[in-house]
Amino acid sequence: MNAHKHSQTNDLLLRMFTFSFFMTMGIVVTFFPLYFDYKGYSKIQIGLLYAIGPLIGIATNLLWGILSDRFQTVKKIMVILLIGQLVTAVLVFTAGWFALLYVCLAAFFFFQQPVNSLNDSQVMLNIRTNGKSYASFRAWGSIGFAFSAGVFGVLLRVYGTGLTPMLCFITISCSLIIVLLLKDVREGGKKMAFSGMVNIIRNKRFLWFLGLIVIMSVSHRCNDGFLALYMRQLGASDSMIGYAWMASALSEIPIFFFLSKHGHRFKEIPLLIFAGVIYTIRFIFMGHIHNPNWILGVQLLHSLTFGIFLFTANRYLSQIIPDEYRSSGQAIFAVAWSSVAGLISGMLGGWIFDLAGGATLYTFAAVLSIVSTLGFVATHVFQIDEKLAGTSR
Repeated sequence: MNAHKHSQTNDLLLRMFTFSFFMTMGIVVTFFPLYFDYKGYSKIQIGLLYAIGPLIGIATNLLWGILSDRFQTVKKIMVILLIGQLVTAVLVFTAGWFALLYVCLAAFFFFQQPVNSLNDSQVMLNIRTNGKSYASFRAWGSIGFAFSAGVFGVLLRVYGTGLTPMLCFITISCSLIIVLLLKDVREGGKKMAFSGMVNIIRNKRFLWFLGLIVIMSVSHRCNDGFLALYMRQLGASDSMIGYAWMASALSEIPIFFFLSKHGHRFKEIPLLIFAGVIYTIRFIFMGHIHNPNWILGVQLLHSLTFGIFLFTANRYLSQIIPDEYRSSGQAIFAVAWSSVAGLISGMLGGWIFDLAGGATLYTFAAVLSIVSTLGFVATHVFQIDEKLAGTSR
């Protein structure tokens, strides 16, 4: 009975941590661009600031993921990362000139970027022992992001964009307190051997999959990085921008629960093809919108794009990566869809936005969605041909 009660308590804390961390992510994604705009930085400078996070994330996701697997701990790594976030956040919000801000934000992202993949790692390991679904935990991330985008958007409208630092400090502090209470899901596990990790990385099908994920993610990250600036260009207020992010985050919740119960009926590649088609439609709509109010409705397509993409990719990874490489595998995935894609979208997207405007940027994102979708179609056809060839033998 006590073991069951402890398990329930840890599940609750894990959901609370996911909620709290995604509140911070909501601030970083939704309100950091507006804060830097408020500070007077240009679109290209903001694009460069956002590009440094993914660039740092390429190394830091792998570093902390490998350390977690090597020493079989998630909790201790999380504590270090959250303390680092608090310290570097102070530096970010007190930096007075662009070069210094660039360095300070790089330090902040060094500690912030890996938390998402490590949280996914501890959730995936946790559900293997308690039989719960990934969606029942990840949905609280969507709720946290929606709360951040909606409620904090209203607060910033009332009290001004200068309130952003205080909100960021509060959410990071909450995450740190919660993680100190969490049970470490990695204690006593089987330690990784680096030779096995090399075999996973050298898998050609795995690398092809990651390549397509990067292309699809660049289109997604263009929206993440520049939605707020695009809406402001169209005349939207900070609170409306927050509502747009809240709409997308809330839309994830039903699709997560649907896929949790019925997702096993669908193969991974066809699901990703479907997500790619909807991504294309979504970004074509975004490129032709002139009234920012319409964006609230288009953001609901986030459920059928990123919601399906995230669930399906994680399910695929859980099938091909052993538990002792869980954090490293999640880190590689995070490097592909977040860091590499974010670097490309931040630099190239900022240049396109500054040169030709938001509508052209979304057209570019739609083209990338088509390319990745065709890649997944080719993958699906190849797999069918491979199975037929195997049957004929």
